[in-house]
Amino acid sequence: MGYPGKSRKMYARPRTPWQAERIAQEVEVVKAYGLRNKRELWKAQAYLRKYRQASRRLLAAVSTGQAPPEAEAILARLKKQGMLKEEGDLDAILSMKVNDVLERRLQTQVYRQGLANSLKQARQFITHGHIQISGRRVTVPGYLVKRGEEMTIDYYMGSPMAKEGHPERASRTPRVEG
Repeated sequence: MGYPGKSRKMYARPRTPWQAERIAQEVEVVKAYGLRNKRELWKAQAYLRKYRQASRRLLAAVSTGQAPPEAEAILARLKKQGMLKEEGDLDAILSMKVNDVLERRLQTQVYRQGLANSLKQARQFITHGHIQISGRRVTVPGYLVKRGEEMTIDYYMGSPMAKEGHPERASRTPRVEG
């Protein structure tokens, strides 16, 4: 066990750095979700990888006849995060994609709810402190929004963006992915 104040990497870089097909796919995802760099994509992939590995391990334990108690905890956590449907099971975790994780980011949620005109503008509003969740200012674009918090996302009350006539304020029409 190391020093608790020391921060550690939350992601793993690709093992083969120069694959043109993988790089092109990563660039598409980075542009589609307005990410700052590929590191944010790799964090989402690592987050998904952690739950998929746990799911495979638990499915193997179920097949041998042992009932793993942590299976329900993992399912409850993913359902609370909104990444898994209410009827989801361990097999559904294996079918999850990186897009499911990226859709739960605050940056994407702000854009989808119509608080910003673009994903880049949503990121700017968040980092500048113009967005709140349940009355609490959140300045991290990568914050994973829980299912119950979706409808509490709004402009921060102390921000000039909270005024109706602000010129940068979006028209508040929800966007669906296309």
